[in-house]
Amino acid sequence: MAAGGGPAPSPARRSMAALPDGGPAAAGPRPEPGRVVEALELLLGPPSDGDGAAEPGPEPALCPETLRRNAAALEERLSRAAGWAALRQLRAAVLSRAPALAAGAAGAEPGWAAACGLLALLLCLKERLAALAAAPAIPAAPGAPPPPGADTLSVGQERAVRRALRAAVGLGLLPHLPPGLGPGLGPGPGLGPPPGTRGPRLFAAVAALVELARLPALGAPLLARHLRLLLCGLCGLGHGPAALCQGVSEAERAQCREALRDILDRVYQPLAVQELLVLQGQPKQRCASAGAAPAWLRRLCGHLLSERLLRPGGVQAVVRGVLEGTDGGAGAEAAALDWRKCDAVGKILAACPQQCLSLEDYYRQVCPQILDLLHIQDKVAARQFQRVATTTLLTMAREQPQLAERHLLQPLLAPLRRCSEATELALEDLTAGAVLVPEAELGSCVEDVLKVYVVGNDSSSLLLGSLQSVLGVVFSLYSFAKQNVSYLRSLCQDILLWFLEKAEREQSLAVLEGLAGLSSHVPTLHPQCQLRVGSEGGAAIVVEETISDEDEALYQKISLEQCHVESLVELLSHCQKSGLAGDFFIHCLKELTQVAAEDEAAPNPPVEPGGSLLELEQYQARQGRKLLVLQLVAALCEGVSDTVFTDIVQVQEFLAAVLQRACAHPARGPGAAAEAQTLAMAMGLVAAVLGGAVQLKSSDFAVLKRLVPLLEELSRTYPEPLTQELASDLRIAICTHGACSPGTVGAAADGVLGRKPGTAAQSPAGRAPSPPAPRHGHGSPSAHGERSKEQSTCREPSASPAPRADSLTPAGLQELLVSAYDPQPPSRAAALRRLASLVTQRDPEAIRLQEKLLQVFLENVQHEDAFVYLSAIQGIALLSSEYPEQILPVLLAQYECPAQGTEDTMAAVTRMKLGEVLMRVTRALGDMVFQHREPLIRAFLRGARDPDSALRASSLSNLGELCQHLGFQLGSIIQEVTCCVTAVARTDPEAEVRRAAVHVVVLLLRGLSEKVTEVLRDVLRDLYRLLKHVATAECDTATVLHAQLALEELDTAMRRVLFPPQTLEKKIVVLP
Repeated sequence: MAAGGGPAPSPARRSMAALPDGGPAAAGPRPEPGRVVEALELLLGPPSDGDGAAEPGPEPALCPETLRRNAAALEERLSRAAGWAALRQLRAAVLSRAPALAAGAAGAEPGWAAACGLLALLLCLKERLAALAAAPAIPAAPGAPPPPGADTLSVGQERAVRRALRAAVGLGLLPHLPPGLGPGLGPGPGLGPPPGTRGPRLFAAVAALVELARLPALGAPLLARHLRLLLCGLCGLGHGPAALCQGVSEAERAQCREALRDILDRVYQPLAVQELLVLQGQPKQRCASAGAAPAWLRRLCGHLLSERLLRPGGVQAVVRGVLEGTDGGAGAEAAALDWRKCDAVGKILAACPQQCLSLEDYYRQVCPQILDLLHIQDKVAARQFQRVATTTLLTMAREQPQLAERHLLQPLLAPLRRCSEATELALEDLTAGAVLVPEAELGSCVEDVLKVYVVGNDSSSLLLGSLQSVLGVVFSLYSFAKQNVSYLRSLCQDILLWFLEKAEREQSLAVLEGLAGLSSHVPTLHPQCQLRVGSEGGAAIVVEETISDEDEALYQKISLEQCHVESLVELLSHCQKSGLAGDFFIHCLKELTQVAAEDEAAPNPPVEPGGSLLELEQYQARQGRKLLVLQLVAALCEGVSDTVFTDIVQVQEFLAAVLQRACAHPARGPGAAAEAQTLAMAMGLVAAVLGGAVQLKSSDFAVLKRLVPLLEELSRTYPEPLTQELASDLRIAICTHGACSPGTVGAAADGVLGRKPGTAAQSPAGRAPSPPAPRHGHGSPSAHGERSKEQSTCREPSASPAPRADSLTPAGLQELLVSAYDPQPPSRAAALRRLASLVTQRDPEAIRLQEKLLQVFLENVQHEDAFVYLSAIQGIALLSSEYPEQILPVLLAQYECPAQGTEDTMAAVTRMKLGEVLMRVTRALGDMVFQHREPLIRAFLRGARDPDSALRASSLSNLGELCQHLGFQLGSIIQEVTCCVTAVARTDPEAEVRRAAVHVVVLLLRGLSEKVTEVLRDVLRDLYRLLKHVATAECDTATVLHAQLALEELDTAMRRVLFPPQTLEKKIVVLP
């Protein structure tokens, strides 16, 4: 602010509005813009080599003498040359409205005089171009391109104008900037302005340049190259200390402040941010010779930057201004990787400026713009903006959690919360099929959640809590995408796995329980909302349409629940290393124990006919929960149970859950066999752990001791004596850390680990176990008495191991044969596998009794337990592969004519199991199967005509695999196979059987490979017609798929025959 006793008013103290604006003074003849440009070139002289320099300043050729000579030449041309009178009059009018420029042009100082002359001519050019732009445009001729604007300059003229602007800024603005402003390229010693003239001259130059910047044709080159210096002048005049503005009135300073904001509002905002940062002295672009920026300038730049930030779109402008400081190419890629720079910008955005009215207002203005940063399309810039947005959001969430949740997290998750079960939807106002969340909005929301939560990777309670509220919808979307082709599947899977990994274990288990439908910890998709496949590979959420058919509605509900269970199991298959899958499996087992307790307390809860509707609904909910628990346990056992446990603690918890269920509910009733088998498996697992399957430490025994009370209670209360005995022995082994291990423990471990009796591994305590009994805990009373005597004393640690034997005595083999009929499935299966191993070892006693062994295996094939009949199938296959001549005829007879007195369904199942045996024998025999070709094919062809559809399909599958193994050895029998396959594929009423028939052709073509045309020469056309008929007329999609696969195999084979690969060979012939 000018002091009261300041200097007298100078000619420069005029309003910026008084600068030329095309007023009446400019009336009369108007010079052409080319004439003004010619005058500028005359004043500057011929261009030098340094004209293209970016930095403003006087050219090397513009020495004082040259400036005086050029100015005199211009004056002479204006006063005497023809055609220059209009320019002379216009310049006089301009100078009359700018006395400071007129006085400077007539002064004796060459630099300032040349600057005033250049500014006056540029103002003349601006006035002429503005007048031409305001004139009506000349219409273009038909078919011709539109003519350029009347105010458009040529390339040469633009070059001259840029040169004039550079000289005007270098001579008129730069020497008069106060110290501390500008790049430090001021005039040399003795060339500075006279005392007391700095302020008025700077205002005159700045006023003229601001007026030039109003015209786009001149403002574009001016602001593109000289914006920083112009901002320096405006900042110094409008906001600098009074000592730097001597001779400038307060009104003129106010005009400078207004012009500064106008310039900043009109330029490209990222460029304005960059220039303000340079003036503030933040980046390295500020020249070292300029020194540190003054404190008032730093405060002013910070204030102006905050204003840029609070404007609409200001966040993106600030981010671009900071991050676009590279020249593109490798520089842009380097900036994308500069995460420190991005994090710094994010922390700046998270801090509220001082001039903001309140923190609430700042968050309300800035947070929507921060979320918009996540949607930048440019790939290189998107990485930077995503990093900035994520850092800003996480910083705000840490510093102001309530405001961040209200203005950031809630809008971010709004599309998912809109269709959540916890949201009250006014669905009565929406019609069925109405779109609640469009595909584009839902996909963008999921991508944003992935960027913020997963990529940001901040596991604070606020973020985890907000994400948990929408995990049910994300899981529904994941399950839906799993059943369809959608890019959302991997995104939803990453989000779910990140939460399950970062949350506390109790919270993760509660979320899994909610996703499974066992609790309400996680709001799921609204029951009246439905997911629909989108047209762009995503999904949309719509209002569910009412299904009038109750059966169809029930089917869709059951299918959806099954799909959710399968998706949950697949999700848990990725969490096995962390142990979460094991913990959830144990949690489900505990729920199963609770369900069993409820069933025992109230086996059939009565529902009174006159009971209330609420009681009926509660009863149905309990039943649904029980079914869901059973379904979960079954799916987890099938999907992740093989590697579900990661440490001994989880194994102990699993065993504790099983033993606790056995203690509370001993095996009784219709499910007694399954309960007993589960208990035998659990106790066998304990024995295996103690028998050397796991290298145990002292801390592990401390964990296992938690099982001791359960084993003790089991040994006292369980109704089965042998189970009581094994429980007592396991308790002794655990309490003694394995030093005293009775024989039943070793036998149970052998049964689980599949070891031969007498070959147990060394225990962790260094002892050698004694020879265990052939069965773990079950056998005849005499055997039980012998074991009781044997385990009455403990083995000493120094006892030597029992010798291993490759063969059994006749008594031992007889005992194994008896064990093969044990009522307990684990004991029976162990005996069958032991007999199979004796066949593999060619035990002499087993060879002598091979017929008896075959009879035992065949009888056990009919057992309903999968472990038993698979062990029997393995034994028959090994026996048949060792002695095919003796065994195969018996098997084929059994396959063709099942045993009398059995039910049709049981006979068909047994024959299918024998078919599996024949296939294993076929694979084991390899090329030797040719000797048994005809009886095998005859048996399978007869099976293809059986009344049972499952057996027909099984026989055809076996026939196809046999043909694949035979290959070119099929011979004339191919005619019979082709006729059978063709008849079945065309006439069989069951789709499964037709599918198997076409699959025979696939296997046949795949087995013959390049020999298709040789072996199938006579039937190839019939097979081709059959496949084309199936591909066009079959209604079963799987059968059509098999036909297409067969056609592809045939096409590949024919191409190899018709177009053999070209091989380049070099032959060297040695002449004699």
